[in-house]
Amino acid sequence: MQRELAVEAVGLVKTFGDNRAVDGVDLAVPTGAVYGVLGPNGAGKTTTISMLATLLRPDAGSARVFGHDVAREPQIVRQLIGVTGQYASVDETLSATENLVIFGRLLGLTSRDAKRKAGELLESFGLTEAARRPLKNFSGGMRRRLDLAASLIAQPPLIFLDEPTTGLDPRTRAQMWDTIRQLVATGSTVLLTTQYLDEADQLADRIAVIDRGRVVAEGTADELKSSVGDSSLELRLADPADLDDARVAIERVLGVSSSISPEHVRVTAPMQDADRVTDLLLTLRQEGIRVDELSVRKPSLDEVFLAITGHGVPDAAPAEGSAELEGSRA
Repeated sequence: MQRELAVEAVGLVKTFGDNRAVDGVDLAVPTGAVYGVLGPNGAGKTTTISMLATLLRPDAGSARVFGHDVAREPQIVRQLIGVTGQYASVDETLSATENLVIFGRLLGLTSRDAKRKAGELLESFGLTEAARRPLKNFSGGMRRRLDLAASLIAQPPLIFLDEPTTGLDPRTRAQMWDTIRQLVATGSTVLLTTQYLDEADQLADRIAVIDRGRVVAEGTADELKSSVGDSSLELRLADPADLDDARVAIERVLGVSSSISPEHVRVTAPMQDADRVTDLLLTLRQEGIRVDELSVRKPSLDEVFLAITGHGVPDAAPAEGSAELEGSRA
């Protein structure tokens, strides 16, 4: 398992009739990291995951999981991965414990080991008190946590999470983020697809931006943001009447043009040289221009996507191909 890459895909292609859902995707996912795949509806995220998880056969290209070819060695690949789709692959009439025990038995665990593992996972995911409750009485967040727990029965070194927090409330979403971080801290690699820009920003060590079946950009969040422009300096002045004087000072000291917010309370300017911000603040103070608030804002991932593709990423809608992973478990 001491390989440099957990996933290596080259030129993956998948077509459905006239629709080229995945059009030459390249991915290199390092071990022990969270790798985010960001894109809008229909971008090809779920189809890509399905091929990597051996649920769909690529029409062209190749992919390896820990060095094993997904097309020629699917059985070995399936032993190395866990898959959590967008909808819980569980029986609503059974309890949480019963569902996990069934998954454990299907994966070859003895009855005793399956029960022990189920208890450990329910405790880890904060579901012990609801262990005997039928799933039809679970909230959406509890079902998502149970589905993730089911994918970890065999403790796979690579976990595919397809839109893991879609439809969750903010509190449960934050809990899922903590769980994902814990998985990586204990040695797993996570490949995460998402439409949520803040999710990719918070969790992913590296991000691939997919649009219309192709990877259009790849890098860390900071690298992607830097690719579309400089950080911005935002000043809120104590007296709005000083805005014009502040703009003149900014142009003189920083050598850049600035803009005033529509509410006429803030002035914003590109920050090309952070060292000169101190000079600007001293100048404003000498000229009697009081600053109530100062902040530095990096370009957002939404701005990155807009710059790269010409359109933004919608925040919440069912992702393409969701049915492909529904009910599946590698």
